[in-house]
Amino acid sequence: MDVPAGARDFVKKAAGTAKERSTEFHARSEKVTEAIETAVTGTVTEVAKISRNIGQALSMTRRRSSPASRSSRPRPPQRSRPDPVDMVRARSELFMTRAKVSAEYVGKLVADGAKSAQDNLAKVYGKTA
Repeated sequence: MDVPAGARDFVKKAAGTAKERSTEFHARSEKVTEAIETAVTGTVTEVAKISRNIGQALSMTRRRSSPASRSSRPRPPQRSRPDPVDMVRARSELFMTRAKVSAEYVGKLVADGAKSAQDNLAKVYGKTA
């Protein structure tokens, strides 16, 4: 069976085009993977920082509340005892402030991660964000 030269050329061109697109797709896939790895690495680093800070805060709280720490601290002048309701209110306000600051920080972290991912994807596909 004799195959015409035009058909052979068409098959060669189609195979060459498929190979080029495959190579291009592979290169873009590597860039996307790299962008995702960068974003995940940054997130993991920030989560580790948050965990470390929480651990340090808990450690400091434990040290300050230990009996040895209380006995070695200078005592303030004796005053009337604080109202338990005021103490609960103050602790609640402190907790809410910390929760708000933490939520804002995590929100900023997510926004920065999304912006970074968007920028990296724009670089991959050659578009500006």
